[in-house]
Amino acid sequence: MAAAAVTLLLYTAATVGLPATALGALVLFLLAAAGGAVLNLNYHRKQLPLPKWLVIVHGLAAVAGFLLLLSATWATRAA
Repeated sequence: MAAAAVTLLLYTAATVGLPATALGALVLFLLAAAGGAVLNLNYHRKQLPLPKWLVIVHGLAAVAGFLLLLSATWATRAA
């Protein structure tokens, strides 16, 4: 579901355009997705212990992206 949401956000950015905060959220989501792919392909698949710093950065990027997207949504509703 997260990949579908990022895809829809990318499509919206390419066709309609997004505010700067929503674009920042998109960048954070893409960074979180890249971190998740690294965690899955390089560590989980090989049954290696996950590096704690990467798990934390992955989670923080996703939460920060969500909060930025939420604030962008509230800002456009207020306008």
